[in-house]
Amino acid sequence: MVSSLAAFGRIIGNDFINMDDSLYIIENNHIKSGIHPESLKWAFTNKYATMWMPVTWISLTLNWSIFGANPSGYHMVNLFLHIGAVIFLFLFLFKATHKLWPSAFAVAFFALHPLRVESVAWATEIKDVLSMFFGMACLYVYSCYAEKPNPSRYVICFILFALALMSKSMLISLPLLMLLLDYWPLGRYQLFSTNDGLNTNTKLLLEKVPFFILSILSAMLTIWAQYENTMPHYLTFPLRVINAVVSCTSYLKKTFLPIDLAIYYPFISSFPLWQILGSFLLLIVITVFAVYYFKKMPFLSVGWFWYLGTLVPVSGLIPVGAPMADHYTYLPSIGIAMMLAWGIPAPIKNKNIRKIILFPTAIVVLFIIMILTWQQCSYWKNSISLFSHALQVTKNNYLAFTNRGDAYHAIGNYQQAVDDYSEAVRIKPDYVGAYNNKGNAFLNLGQYQRAIEDYSQAILLKPDYALAYNNRGIVYFVLGDHKQFCRDIQQACHFRECRLLAAAKKEGYCQ
Repeated sequence: MVSSLAAFGRIIGNDFINMDDSLYIIENNHIKSGIHPESLKWAFTNKYATMWMPVTWISLTLNWSIFGANPSGYHMVNLFLHIGAVIFLFLFLFKATHKLWPSAFAVAFFALHPLRVESVAWATEIKDVLSMFFGMACLYVYSCYAEKPNPSRYVICFILFALALMSKSMLISLPLLMLLLDYWPLGRYQLFSTNDGLNTNTKLLLEKVPFFILSILSAMLTIWAQYENTMPHYLTFPLRVINAVVSCTSYLKKTFLPIDLAIYYPFISSFPLWQILGSFLLLIVITVFAVYYFKKMPFLSVGWFWYLGTLVPVSGLIPVGAPMADHYTYLPSIGIAMMLAWGIPAPIKNKNIRKIILFPTAIVVLFIIMILTWQQCSYWKNSISLFSHALQVTKNNYLAFTNRGDAYHAIGNYQQAVDDYSEAVRIKPDYVGAYNNKGNAFLNLGQYQRAIEDYSQAILLKPDYALAYNNRGIVYFVLGDHKQFCRDIQQACHFRECRLLAAAKKEGYCQ
């Protein structure tokens, strides 16, 4: 707990960022309304922000009631939820294995790693830490149930799993993890009674049926929520398979060399052949090794299949969300931590050598990743520093240019905003949002004709772009062209952007 506070503590002073935080928190009137029957109904029935996560919405509503628009409170809640998840993970590992030091190292490696920063330092990702908190509590209760099965523990475990899924659907693979953990470290395949005629495997599988049903329902709700906001259409299934394989190896690289981490990685429509083949080969070799030593070193197999299995929902095979993101490693990384914690000491039989070599090495490794995490947290200070860092460590990152442009625009640095938006459309010429935002910046600079050109380009690329019509209408009004102003805001209203039309009619500008 202390080490997590030391590594992540500086995020308490960070600001909100202009990627999702506005949508989820600052501009979300639903959470601002407080807890009441209507807000609870909204939490359970909406697909706002293309997510079904009622527990997260309720949590954000409570946060707003306490902290308002003060970002420090949200960051503090995220950090304590992360620490809570870490504590439950340790309790689970220690109870299941009765091994103090491997459990402690696995948990520390997971908790302090720089890949955790995105989940902890991003106010929006309360859904990540909240889901993990309930998920790790579920696993701890499950280990208690495995030790002494009784209905009350089973029900508590089921409720915690439901709360995890209602925070974020990332944990839909938890029933599969339970089956893995039944083999190691819980050893239930050997201990489970079969007096009623059912074999061990059947009993363990039937025990998980309610959990699998809950996972399926959660997956269906997630697909429903994101139906119209999936990954870009050009990510065909073969490309999604390639992306999934390359992402799996990229996450491994970032686990062991946690540098060049960014909030957003641009979509890649083609990978070098050597990277594709190398990624496939690496995953196959590790998988074959894990299967071969399944009985001799079950911790390697369980850890590896934990990693692969929990990445599937966010691998891009199912076109939901982004093809790659650091916060996708939050749950999968535990598998790698388990492999390291139990796998590295395994070849060293002499206990004294283990103490002499492994303990100081572990301390050094954990200290290094703490420093890297502390540094990574600094990039999340505000939107400008975060997206500037992303631009330093990635290539052709049009979204980073756009969001940094938005940040410059918000503080009145309109020329720098124009420069960033221009870079965004150079990289992605069909990016209508950047054209619209560049038009806004030119409008604030008083360069009205250039603003009209950018709004017009946005409309050309997306003829139903209501906001661009609305904004171009404002420019025409400033220029005194009331006829064109009325045409544009009527078009905007046709496409569901009617804010100006009523006022214009009231003032007599439009009929």
